[in-house]
Amino acid sequence: MSKQSVRTAQVADHPQATGTPADAGDAGYSKDLKHRHVNMIAIGGAIGTGLFLGAGGRLHTAGPALALAYLVCGVFAFFVVRALGELVLYRPSSGSFVSYAREFLGEKGAYVAGWMYFLNWSTTGIADITAIALYTHYWSLFTPVPQWVLALAALTVVLAVNLISVRIFGEMEFWFAIVKVATLVAFMLIGVFLLATRHDVDGRTPGLGVITGHGGLLPHGAMPVVLVMQGVIFAYAALELVGVAAGETAEPEKVVPRAVNSIMWRVALFYVGSVVLLALLLPGSLYSAGESPFVTVLSKIGVPAAGDVMNLVVLTAAMSSLNSGLYSTGRILRSMAVAGSAPRFTGVMSRSQVPYGGILLTCAVCVLGVGLNYLVPSQAFEIVLNVASLGIVSTWVIIMVCHLVFVRRARAGRVTRPHFRLPGSPVTEVATIAFLLACLGLMWNDPEVGRRTLLLIPLIALALVAGWFGVRRRVARAADRELTELTR
Repeated sequence: MSKQSVRTAQVADHPQATGTPADAGDAGYSKDLKHRHVNMIAIGGAIGTGLFLGAGGRLHTAGPALALAYLVCGVFAFFVVRALGELVLYRPSSGSFVSYAREFLGEKGAYVAGWMYFLNWSTTGIADITAIALYTHYWSLFTPVPQWVLALAALTVVLAVNLISVRIFGEMEFWFAIVKVATLVAFMLIGVFLLATRHDVDGRTPGLGVITGHGGLLPHGAMPVVLVMQGVIFAYAALELVGVAAGETAEPEKVVPRAVNSIMWRVALFYVGSVVLLALLLPGSLYSAGESPFVTVLSKIGVPAAGDVMNLVVLTAAMSSLNSGLYSTGRILRSMAVAGSAPRFTGVMSRSQVPYGGILLTCAVCVLGVGLNYLVPSQAFEIVLNVASLGIVSTWVIIMVCHLVFVRRARAGRVTRPHFRLPGSPVTEVATIAFLLACLGLMWNDPEVGRRTLLLIPLIALALVAGWFGVRRRVARAADRELTELTR
């Protein structure tokens, strides 16, 4: 039995202990995130660089059927967040799924979950600073500035802001999300207007003719659509932030269900709706990986300033994603540090109740991304996107496995499921896990980047095994110390 299971049982047996944090790593946090913060963090998590930058290259590769790929991946992403939401209501924790992995899968499960999530967000952070540099190069003023310099500047600014306090983080994400949502709504209104009035876009009349006249839904066949699935999964990667943020809100039982349930229509509206509009306005061949598809459209309609404004907005989206990555890994690493599976310094809190040790560690890995932007600026985004996909898939699989064990224990009468539940268990979890692993396997069909990324799996596994042997004694001591405190 894991120490988390013993802790939960102790709390259940002693009602007076319910005020004690369910996970020792939760101690010391403020509860300054409000409902509007968590709700907009959920929205912001669903709208990031995967849509604003990644959709351009994917439209070029896969064509209009990309919208179907976003829809399918969005359904499974919703299942993951719904499962996590149920676990959050069972026991809110800033350690989120790492804390749940500790309870339901043991310390080894928590160790793997935490470090794979760190891999996810540290490489996503590299993708974000790469995107920021690419966006900035849109303006001729910054063209002479090397890509790595812009990436380093962005990282420095976001790090400074993230270290202030969770309230400032919440406010920043709130307004970042407001800007992203307002801009997407404005773009969609413009797109609908162009379609309704049949206004020329780059000399073409928008509508179904743009699709049928350029190869139909599958201009390059079905395989490119299948292959972009793992990249589409990356687009939804920040949705699990809801689970992390719930540990720093005073009323998770009210906030989390609303935020989770609203994710599905946001996916349908912002992702699927945006991609459909983009496909109806311009042929997929005119979009590119190096420029936001929204900037491409607005520039083509003869309003250059509109392209500048949109580029500024997508730059904000990338900054938001980077900010969220530093926030979440800081909390996850602190939970691991308390359990002994992460370096001690990552558990250190500042006076403003910010776990700055973990944030700085993530930032240090992002600095390596600055070097990547120096060595291979043209491939930096795709390389780290694929590596991040390994972390994303493993994180989501672990969440679903934790939920399977949770449901099994609930049926045995050992825990109580909240009213907010993942429907269709266990079929939903098994189908989601199978889908995620299939997306991972599809990377083998991309010999340039995807196949090389999959070949990293044995190296990552070796590093995890070596790391576990390095921390297992410290983990055992931490578990013994905590169990001693619980049984006093």
